[in-house]
Amino acid sequence: MKAVAFFRPLPIDHPESLVDIALDKPAPAGRDLLVKVAAVSVNPVDTKVRRRPVAEPDKPKILGWDAAGTVEAAGPDCVLFKPGDKVWYAGSIARPGSNAEYQLVDERITGRMPKTLSFAEAAALPLTTITAWEMLFDRFVLRIGKPPSAGAILIIGGAGGVGSIALQLARRLTGLTVIATASRPETQAWCRALGAHHVIDHAKPLAEQLEALGCKTVHYLFCTTASEQHLPVIPDLLAPQGKFGLIDDPKALDALPFKRKSLSIHWEAMFARSLFATPDMIAQHSLLTEVAGLVEDGLIRTTLTEKMGRIDAANLKRAHALIESGRARGKVVLEW
Repeated sequence: MKAVAFFRPLPIDHPESLVDIALDKPAPAGRDLLVKVAAVSVNPVDTKVRRRPVAEPDKPKILGWDAAGTVEAAGPDCVLFKPGDKVWYAGSIARPGSNAEYQLVDERITGRMPKTLSFAEAAALPLTTITAWEMLFDRFVLRIGKPPSAGAILIIGGAGGVGSIALQLARRLTGLTVIATASRPETQAWCRALGAHHVIDHAKPLAEQLEALGCKTVHYLFCTTASEQHLPVIPDLLAPQGKFGLIDDPKALDALPFKRKSLSIHWEAMFARSLFATPDMIAQHSLLTEVAGLVEDGLIRTTLTEKMGRIDAANLKRAHALIESGRARGKVVLEW
């Protein structure tokens, strides 16, 4: 089968940063599905893993943690899917990724693909949807519904992949006032189109902008990017007993300023369930299935913004370069 791999950490403009290779098609065992990949999207985790030191420089490493495709074969212990089913998933960071014609994925972290989306539209959503859902409903413990006076949530980086789905989930499924940040006219318009009640500029002081909205503090703050830059002001932006969530990797995080207000800190890693084979792994199957229904009902839309052609080394390099530029809006997708 065709695949795209890397062997050692290199800048994306290096000729060998990503290369086209051929591998044997894997066979499913246990609860694994063999999926014929139709489309993939690229996330910041792809670029981060590509830049990490490797233990075996002669062994190809296949990136890719977002895919949509068709089940080719199912392991003997599978009970959720059968050959021919269309599925979407984010896979496991401990296994070969989706930048290949075929991929093995545990059915417990796989969902049925929304019937109303193309493979490309579906591939844009799984990793960011799982990340956003787990932060909002598992870490923040938000209640699905529309209770009055639910408070407000500030989503820093609202136009990125995770922000784009988080603000949709918060707007459609909760009674929160949803405030997103974006710094360019096109990204601000994107956030409003996805449902943000208000959009402020993260390149300008946040406290003053919130106060101008009549919202001096928020109950929840979800930082999808640049947490290190915003950490000094986050305790001031949160109401007492508020909740702060992040997904990126600041060099340091001093929790002491969070104590005075009894603020909680939640660090979301959507690969934790698959990496540690937790007893509740199947929760990701359940949430992807639920979101598929929300998409089919017209409540959630795909965050696909750009197709970059076929899945090959040259096009994936372009996608990685865009992600590393920090100027991506929504999700970039490639197809076989």
